Amino acid sequence: MRRKVGVRTSVMTMLLALSIAVPLVFAADISQEQTAKYILATVKAFRTVYVKGIIEQAKKAGIKPNENWAKDDHAIMLPAQFVKAAGAELKDFELGLIGLTPIYKSNLPKTQAETDALKKMMANPDQKVLTFADGNQFKGLAADFAIVQSCADCHNAHPDSPKKDFKQGDLMGAIVVRFNK
Repeated sequence: MRRKVGVRTSVMTMLLALSIAVPLVFAADISQEQTAKYILATVKAFRTVYVKGIIEQAKKAGIKPNENWAKDDHAIMLPAQFVKAAGAELKDFELGLIGLTPIYKSNLPKTQAETDALKKMMANPDQKVLTFADGNQFKGLAADFAIVQSCADCHNAHPDSPKKDFKQGDLMGAIVVRFNK
């Protein structure tokens, strides 16, 4: 029970930060590029805290991330599930994860422009953020690295993973934000 409250609190904290910050960003009449970068920086910060703080601390207590976490009293959601759960709660824009070799097909890029931007990012991992217009949407990608070894290990061990040689620090894909122009 305490595990579920902690995870819900983490998701709600991220959503609260975004719900306060995003209207302020839009109200400040800043560019779509700045808005996308601000949202991505906020999400990356919360995800990093979730991975390094919550997951690593929970492991010490015998609680591990698991894709079926809701059915296991000794598990918490995976970092990707954390981002997707927060994204599912948002109304003004889309938030998610994409990759060229995702475990789940739902995490493939949605458009050719997203695929091209992700390929560009993969070819130059030092380019940590890309923003671009795509049809009637403006989009931003933030490089999503395996920030701890357990990120790489989880992907490498998953039976549905098409890529089995990730290492800590590898670029695995991107956090994506999509909003209407």
